[in-house]
Amino acid sequence: MAFYKLALLGFGNVGRAFAVLLQRKRVELREKYDITFSVTGIATARHGSVVNPSGIDLTGALELIRSNRSINLTTTSLISSPIDFIHKCGADVLFENTPVNHETGQPAVAHLRTALESGMHAITANKGPVVHAYRELTELAKAKGRKFFFESSVMDGAPIFSLFRSALPAANLKSFRGILNSTTNLVLTRMEKGESLAEAVQYAQSVGLAETNPSADVDGWDAAIKVAALITVLMDVPFTPQQVERTGIRSVTPEIVRAAKAEGKRIKLVCTAEREGTSAKGRVSPELVLPTSPLYSVEGSSSIIEFKTDTLSSLSIVEGNPGPETTAYGLLADFINAVRG
Repeated sequence: MAFYKLALLGFGNVGRAFAVLLQRKRVELREKYDITFSVTGIATARHGSVVNPSGIDLTGALELIRSNRSINLTTTSLISSPIDFIHKCGADVLFENTPVNHETGQPAVAHLRTALESGMHAITANKGPVVHAYRELTELAKAKGRKFFFESSVMDGAPIFSLFRSALPAANLKSFRGILNSTTNLVLTRMEKGESLAEAVQYAQSVGLAETNPSADVDGWDAAIKVAALITVLMDVPFTPQQVERTGIRSVTPEIVRAAKAEGKRIKLVCTAEREGTSAKGRVSPELVLPTSPLYSVEGSSSIIEFKTDTLSSLSIVEGNPGPETTAYGLLADFINAVRG
């Protein structure tokens, strides 16, 4: 029976959902996978940090957060920074879930690098490090005999990266096409029913899907960094969101959406990429989608991606209405796959 000490850097919606999932799956992890664990560190942006080598009471930590109280009541040593937290947490696995930086991937890149250098497996839902430091962190993980995994960075808990890593050996990705931003898909779905862009965005914010500043979604940056991450990893071509040809949905009006629907078509923010020899090109743009397309029936906050490889002409994965719980599952799957090799 293997025992692992876990540290959670970032304890927002995803981090808390992951803590709940760990508790729910504790018996199953032990009985089916011979995995036992304790959480020895939790670091938050607004509620302090806690490090306890003997293990942290997750239920108590969650309750403190829900009541908007600090979690640093039982901290065994003063934590001065996220890097200091990583050094002091004594973990075998770091789960890095800090906010994404589209421009540089920092400070998440530094967090993951420090974890790997300290002998930890490094797992993240953050797209920034995948785009800006994939090769560096992958090579460092290999040198240290550890894993750098990031399944939740694109399509939450859907097995995208692990699909190509293990289930599709010798399959070379030629292109992909999909809907990768849940917020804009929900917004466009509601605009079909008569809402304005502003009204639909406000609804997405009210249900916790869109940020207070929705520009990353509306202007296509979130979709672009996901395209860049997929190109970087699955096509092995270093790519940044700035290289993605990007058009958001700000210019899409209810009239355009309704006119498309009247013609039996739908407007979707479509993500595409295509390999071109040793390079690639990526694009994010609103498109008219026909009923014959797998993308046509994907509504609300659901996502889809269709792959074309040199061995499979078409392979699609659909994720229905994801949330923090599905992202948390991607972290759990990475944990199991990392420690079991």
